[in-house]
Amino acid sequence: MVSAIKAAIGDAVLTFMWVFVSSTLGLVTSAITKALDLHLVSYNGLDYPSIIITTLLIFVLVFIFTIIGNALGGASFNPTGNASFYAAGLGSDTLFSMALRFPAQALGAVGGALAIMEVMPPKYRHMIIGPSLKVDLHTGAVAEGVLTFVITFAVLFIMIRGPRSEMVKTWMMAMSTVPLIIAGSTYTGPSMNPALWS
Repeated sequence: MVSAIKAAIGDAVLTFMWVFVSSTLGLVTSAITKALDLHLVSYNGLDYPSIIITTLLIFVLVFIFTIIGNALGGASFNPTGNASFYAAGLGSDTLFSMALRFPAQALGAVGGALAIMEVMPPKYRHMIIGPSLKVDLHTGAVAEGVLTFVITFAVLFIMIRGPRSEMVKTWMMAMSTVPLIIAGSTYTGPSMNPALWS
């Protein structure tokens, strides 16, 4: 009981921090590409410098947040990851701990979103708008379902069958996440995690 409550509190704190920090990825990527004078470089309509910089930023963030999560006793910012690991029989979660962790992560996400909206300067608020449906409802739901399945499968495969090095695992997760976000951008904007691409 106590460990489940600790895990839920850790999840709420980590999710708050993740939503707050990851909501600035678009702004930070834009600032870096402009500082390096790469904002006009593209090929076949794809902005490769921004994709590479975003992938590197996601790698760094996930690596840092993994360390913080471990320091918080195994806290997580991703409810889909918790559910998939529980369904696969991995980890020490019980149904009770999952029932505490999901609402804690939701509260942390709401808190992080409200906090970033308070501190973000008005001229940059357009960069943290989150997802929006760009196709009909059914197509968007199917796209999100397929993309979520693929990223969950990829993460499970990387974590279970992937390399032993945590750094390489984190790099592989970043490399598999960004292409799926780009693929989903024509359907619902930032796919799978609204806080990820703002």
